[in-house]
Amino acid sequence: MTDSTITPNDAFSSASSASDNSGADVASLLSHAKEDARQQQLPFAGSLTPVDAWRLVQLGAATLVDVRTNEERKFVGHVPGSQHVAWATGTAMTRNPRFAKEFESKLKDKAAVFLLLCRSGKRSAAAAEALTTAGFVNVFNITEGFEGEINEIQQRGQLGGWRSYSLPWVQD
Repeated sequence: MTDSTITPNDAFSSASSASDNSGADVASLLSHAKEDARQQQLPFAGSLTPVDAWRLVQLGAATLVDVRTNEERKFVGHVPGSQHVAWATGTAMTRNPRFAKEFESKLKDKAAVFLLLCRSGKRSAAAAEALTTAGFVNVFNITEGFEGEINEIQQRGQLGGWRSYSLPWVQD
């Protein structure tokens, strides 16, 4: 997993740097996440930080799938090139009963490595569990999500999350 001393300004350059042992990096990141998941008894393959997730995407070792609503992606922003399958829909966050079927129809390979992203890492963890139950074997949650946790004044975007690490994202 990523060193906890990494700063948001260092994250993008760290994640962007090429490595001669990219295969070893991939294996190490995934095996650490899987071991942590076993220890925590998670019902899916594991969890990764946003920086580690971006590293895997850059190396071509994983597919990033945004499970937020269409509204969140449009008005809050999204990661360029990410896939999208909504775990819930609309502002009422109505659970998508066809989520696993839509995911499989769109992404097909149940053995591929998928990294799920939501607002804070909670819905993506539930989605990872559902996909694991549906037979996907390498589904990982991105901790902190896109916006991170709510701070003491009830705002997101300052306590972790994809955006706080200066990782790539765009807004419509």
